[in-house]
Amino acid sequence: MTKAETREALVRAALELFAERGYESTTAAAIAERAGVTEMTFFRYFPAKSSVLIDDPYDPLIAEAILRQPAQVPPIRAAIAAIAEGWKSVPPPASAAVRDRLRIVSRTPSLRGAIATSNASTEAAISGALVQRGAPVSEARIAAAATMAALAAALLDWAEGDEPDLGAAIDAALRVLAGGAS
Repeated sequence: MTKAETREALVRAALELFAERGYESTTAAAIAERAGVTEMTFFRYFPAKSSVLIDDPYDPLIAEAILRQPAQVPPIRAAIAAIAEGWKSVPPPASAAVRDRLRIVSRTPSLRGAIATSNASTEAAISGALVQRGAPVSEARIAAAATMAALAAALLDWAEGDEPDLGAAIDAALRVLAGGAS
């Protein structure tokens, strides 16, 4: 198996087991066994069981997009534009798989800390890029926190709903942040 195939097999196995047994009752060893790999292999791909559900590759894309924003654009507008640009620059993920992952996260209290850690990492990437382009630290941190709070709320609402388009949830969050109606 290629690295991509192994990662996909692990994610698929995890989602199947979480659906069958629940998140709390599923071990990393069980996920690895279902995927046909060793537990050590699981931990080469994911530092923790929660990472299967929470890891995302978008932080560097967002930071790079922020750095491309004109200097005169206020921090919150730069963050909004960067997220919109970053989202459009990657192929949309399979909405059903993302919804399944987010539903597990939203319904599992023990995952709240992991999602907060993941969001803090994205906030730091946004804030760091805003500071690098000249925003005061306080403004950058506020813009980053507001952006992440809006995205998290929109994504969790989307996960529990039946809107098929993940992009619509992201666009709605960005419109609200920009001062428009959702």
